[in-house]
Amino acid sequence: MINLCFDFYGQLLTERQQKFIELYYGNDYSLGEIAETYQVSRQAVHDTLKRAASMLQNYEQKLQLVHKFLTQRGKLAEAARLLEECGAAVPEPVLAAREILRQVLEIDRG
Repeated sequence: MINLCFDFYGQLLTERQQKFIELYYGNDYSLGEIAETYQVSRQAVHDTLKRAASMLQNYEQKLQLVHKFLTQRGKLAEAARLLEECGAAVPEPVLAAREILRQVLEIDRG
């Protein structure tokens, strides 16, 4: 969830918070590895990560962008599933809609 929130709200964090979040959650660095790289204490890294995660969660509580994204993605997946149930003997526009949904859902996974 932190990674999703970071995708939506990461630019609202400080540069250092962004880098620590990327390293810890995205690249699986340990607190010690980040601390060594930035020549700070493990506690400083922990505090920065905790503060940044709290800020991301606060933004999500207020703006609900991740929730809206996940809800819309779920609806698109359901529409794609329903179109798949139609089988192959369907009009060309339905086949085109099915392909568009496949492409959109693939992009989200990538």
